[in-house]
Amino acid sequence: MRKRQLMKRKILIITGILAIMAGILWIGALLSPGSYVNAEKYEVNTDGKKLSELIRDFKKDNPKYNVPPEVGIADGRRDSSDLWFHVYFYYPEEDEIVKTWIQADGRKKTTFAFVAINKGLRLGNWSYINKDFSHRENKEQKRRFEDRILNKLKEMMLPAVGRERN
Repeated sequence: MRKRQLMKRKILIITGILAIMAGILWIGALLSPGSYVNAEKYEVNTDGKKLSELIRDFKKDNPKYNVPPEVGIADGRRDSSDLWFHVYFYYPEEDEIVKTWIQADGRKKTTFAFVAINKGLRLGNWSYINKDFSHRENKEQKRRFEDRILNKLKEMMLPAVGRERN
């Protein structure tokens, strides 16, 4: 009898501790600083200006990734105090707009962040990466972004690096 009561107390204590820890983690996530805490961030070995130029060239060479003009969003900073250079891509096959941003971390390093996906051309249907998707969907969205955008930009950087050395 006494062993059973002791076991119940232990289970109650462990359950309570786990509930408190989960609550602390949940509150911590709510209070996380920054606007894009869930964004998937990639480090690119080039300066921010070169990366924005590469993106512009990529979109010129691959016009299907340009967001249709009627949507009314454009790449760039919202105002002079904006920390991020916002870049939008379009996946015509899925009818999705991809929100990204770039931020220079130094002379030769830039953070390129994958932020969210908007379903359709009407803005306001954003699903945030690493937050709103299931684990499987999130993994697929990141793979798609890396295959279609990030890796292509990295390939475009390779010839430029070779020319700089010569």
